[in-house]
Amino acid sequence: MAFLIDNHPFLWFVAGNKQLLESVKAKIFDINEACFLSVASLWEIIIKNQIGKLKLNISLEELFEYADRNRIDINQISCVHLLTLSKLPEHHSDPFDRIMVSQAISENFTLISKDKGLKKYKIKQQWA
Repeated sequence: MAFLIDNHPFLWFVAGNKQLLESVKAKIFDINEACFLSVASLWEIIIKNQIGKLKLNISLEELFEYADRNRIDINQISCVHLLTLSKLPEHHSDPFDRIMVSQAISENFTLISKDKGLKKYKIKQQWA
């Protein structure tokens, strides 16, 4: 099984935040599980950091290195993802979440996210 990690569990993982469930942490640490982070998630993190909505305690370079050290691959946005995005129903207005959902659908990823609003899409989602 391959997992796509939403922003909040990724940032909690990096920070060692207790809000990250042990079961989610175990999936990320499991070398037999492929874990991905959307490039759109990194883009969103950068934007929120720049406008002051998110305070990072490490540099962006360190954040990228942390993902790499923990075998979290960056999933680039492809034309297939954009075609899937163009067909998504309007359940959610956040463009970053919508591209992440389209990547999960296109790549058959299980999305690791606490966001209940994403359950309206026909995706595999786990938070436990």
